[in-house]
Amino acid sequence: MWQRGRVPSSPLDVDLALVGGGGAACLVLAALGRHELAGLRVAVVDPVRKRGQDRTWAFWGVPGSDLDPLLSASWSRVEVVTPAARRVLSLDPLRYAMLRSAPVYDRAAAAERRLGAVRIEVPAGRLRDDGDRVTVHDPAGRVLLRAGWVLDSRPRPPARPGRTNWLQHFRGWWLAADRPTFDPDRAVLMDFRTPQPDRGVSFGYVLPVDDRYALVEYTEFSAAPLGDAGYDRALRGYAGLLGLDLAGLRVREVENGVIPMTDGPFVGRPSPRVVRLGTAGGATRPSTGFTFSAMLRQADQVARALAAGRPPVPAPAYPARHRWMDAVALRALDRGHVGGVAFFDRLFARNPAERVLRFLDGATSPAEELAVMRSSPLLPMTGAVLGDAAGRLRARLRRPPADPGPEGGPGAAGQAGS
Repeated sequence: MWQRGRVPSSPLDVDLALVGGGGAACLVLAALGRHELAGLRVAVVDPVRKRGQDRTWAFWGVPGSDLDPLLSASWSRVEVVTPAARRVLSLDPLRYAMLRSAPVYDRAAAAERRLGAVRIEVPAGRLRDDGDRVTVHDPAGRVLLRAGWVLDSRPRPPARPGRTNWLQHFRGWWLAADRPTFDPDRAVLMDFRTPQPDRGVSFGYVLPVDDRYALVEYTEFSAAPLGDAGYDRALRGYAGLLGLDLAGLRVREVENGVIPMTDGPFVGRPSPRVVRLGTAGGATRPSTGFTFSAMLRQADQVARALAAGRPPVPAPAYPARHRWMDAVALRALDRGHVGGVAFFDRLFARNPAERVLRFLDGATSPAEELAVMRSSPLLPMTGAVLGDAAGRLRARLRRPPADPGPEGGPGAAGQAGS
């Protein structure tokens, strides 16, 4: 049963509605398909059906996952480069992997067909949760469906502004060469030789598919994105640092993105039967902007819960202590307590790469986290800790604006999921 580009003639009744059809929803659909949830009535509400190569996800994990057949490339060694040193790091037992969007979208579409899901290709508007069912409206207020549970992955701001608000913003060129140009045996994870912004940190990276084709990207962690000319200038400069002759290369595709880096809180469950996923559900790591691994965990937890007859409510994406450490790190970088290049250089120089990556995924023990914290400059980070504590106290003395919840509010209508 398919509804394309129009409001159903009468409201549908389903067990689970995915509001937003981007990466987070696609991972959920694929996970549901793996668990063979016979009889589950599913609907997807989004004006856009995701297809093709519109983004690339890079993440780390243990080889042998369900995603392995979909990967474009993976590496057991990566480079971290600063003006002073080039480190080649072994990730064993982990690997760094690149996943392009088309196979993810294709797998989600196949799962959608197996599940017999209904797709309504119009924007979702207000969600009304009475504690028993959730009514999903379109932006004009017409009822689209009623669902036992809604998984909402539409972009939205945090429940209240953060004390520090940065962005991870980037542009990448997919470069093709006629002769061997790239080293396919290792990726460049972070290359800090790029010119550094006055307030923030920048780096380049290289993800080679083979010796003639690679994604070369420029990324900044800072308060505001650049214009087109700024990204292109930065990418030309980084290509020069890599010794690439752009006259002999072809730009086959261009990727852009902006991801929030903030200590503002994202509410994962704004009402009894509405669950937020993706960035809106706290999947973005505040200190780095990395999101994919947490989205993947959320999708698997949702599917496992439904298969066991439990509510589809994933665990928090990161432990509370990690969110606190992220807030401190963001404050230290933003206020200039530490330099971005020095901060990340010390992190990788004084810890095994595998520990750093597990820490960024929220998978380390408290003892390992103490080791990570000891690798940071003590006095500057102490100042950031005290400043963060003072900021939290001031926030408690003020009444924060309430999260608009499922009834609507900023970002609630007409946006595709992330």
